[in-house]
Amino acid sequence: MEQSSRISSVARAAIGLLAVALLALAVGGCGGSSSGSSEEASLTGSGYPGVDAANTRNAKSTIDSSNVSSLSVAWKAKIPGTSSFGSYASTPVIDKGVIYSQDLASNVQALSLDSGEVLWNATFEQPSEGPNGVVVAEGKVFGTTPTEAFALDQKTGNQLWSVKLTRNEVEGIDMAPGYQDGLVYASTVPVTTEAAYAGGGVGTLWALDAKTGKKKWHFDTVPKSLWGDPEFNSGGGVWYPPAFDGKGSMYFGVGNPAPFPGTPVKPWGSGRPGPNLYTDSLVKMNAKTGKLDWYHQVTPHDLYDWDFQGPPILMKVGGKEIVAAAGKSGIVLAADPKTGKVLWQVAVGKHNGHDDDGLLAMRGEESKIGAPTTVYPGNLGGVIAPMSTDGSLLFVPVVNNPAKIASGSETEEPGPTSGEIVALDAATGKVAWKEELASPAFGATTAVNDLVFATSYEGTLSAYDAKTGQVVWREKLPAGTNSGVMLEGDTLIAPAGVAAAAGETPQIVAFRAGE
Repeated sequence: MEQSSRISSVARAAIGLLAVALLALAVGGCGGSSSGSSEEASLTGSGYPGVDAANTRNAKSTIDSSNVSSLSVAWKAKIPGTSSFGSYASTPVIDKGVIYSQDLASNVQALSLDSGEVLWNATFEQPSEGPNGVVVAEGKVFGTTPTEAFALDQKTGNQLWSVKLTRNEVEGIDMAPGYQDGLVYASTVPVTTEAAYAGGGVGTLWALDAKTGKKKWHFDTVPKSLWGDPEFNSGGGVWYPPAFDGKGSMYFGVGNPAPFPGTPVKPWGSGRPGPNLYTDSLVKMNAKTGKLDWYHQVTPHDLYDWDFQGPPILMKVGGKEIVAAAGKSGIVLAADPKTGKVLWQVAVGKHNGHDDDGLLAMRGEESKIGAPTTVYPGNLGGVIAPMSTDGSLLFVPVVNNPAKIASGSETEEPGPTSGEIVALDAATGKVAWKEELASPAFGATTAVNDLVFATSYEGTLSAYDAKTGQVVWREKLPAGTNSGVMLEGDTLIAPAGVAAAAGETPQIVAFRAGE
């Protein structure tokens, strides 16, 4: 999933899935932001993984093009936990001079922004595939383990409540929760560290009382009947915190259906007939009641694990409100928040003519797919990590990875993988600039003033001129990364959570301007 972490044997291609495969090879085995009206983001500051409730990832910082070259390491902190998917995949959040951070063992730490000193630990030691993470609100730190949502006391780390959300052993949780107006939002997914898309896994979004954890309502992103075959089918779920417009509505993206592309007995998804709603969709609903307002499905009857999972961004461009979203189909779009009407839609990264294969299969025209074949983007490609915006451009991290489709029931191991950072005009979707990368962009981008920061898997952190794409600062991190960065004041926090080569140690690195 920006920064998810799933091994190559897991068909769902979240960020760390390919990261672990690449790891095996490596070791031989908002200044200027306009996010809409002020009422859009009642939760402000970087205590939200998307920086604000509109998910702009436009950080508040004094770092800009005039001082970025003075960034130097202020401190490093070891990441305490690990899982078979790596050590870290989330975005740290910052509130009142304290960093709140969750690793891939679900452990939560509070660190001093100034010194990196550990202020408290909340130990769970429950391995997660990520992207996970926490959100800070109401004096609490909200997060999830692979089975539960929880709240911690912000000052002490003491647990205040926890509630189990999974129904069975094939459902998990891998997201940072959302928060708005006294409710916490967390979703199950049909993936765990032990099983991926086993039959019966349903992605269900829950709204919980922030004070007590009491369940208020839920929304099944796919039906529990799983299109008539719950023994084999699964799907749906939410990876990232929703966006909230401050007017009572929330927006989120939904994961893919499975099995994909199908089974030997029921190839090309024929065991799950129809479009498989609400998979691969952008959804708007009432945040208080869970009542569906509208949805837009990007990939009906998905065959290639093309989650439309990215956290939507609410913004105002050219005087017009839009909701921008992206996913593993390699599609970025802008829609009218009131109606869901698509205003523009563009393909980013490599595509080779297979974008409508799901529609072909749904119509019984599988022969036109032409298997065996190679598909771009593959199930490890597209836009896996969150985008950011400076109010006029969208900054998109892209993964270019092919899927080798042997038949209507078989997907072979992924091929060579590269990446791109693409800047799109938020008003039109036109490409403003892009940089091609030698390794995949599994980490979220982060906008700040006249810059945008991005990472690549092998551990390169880059600052680009937001308007031109010129690299103005670049640094090698002490390990690989599938995370984005967070900034506040004169400090930049960069997680390096993937030991991609011998001798590398997963760490959180703080860079400070003028040091």
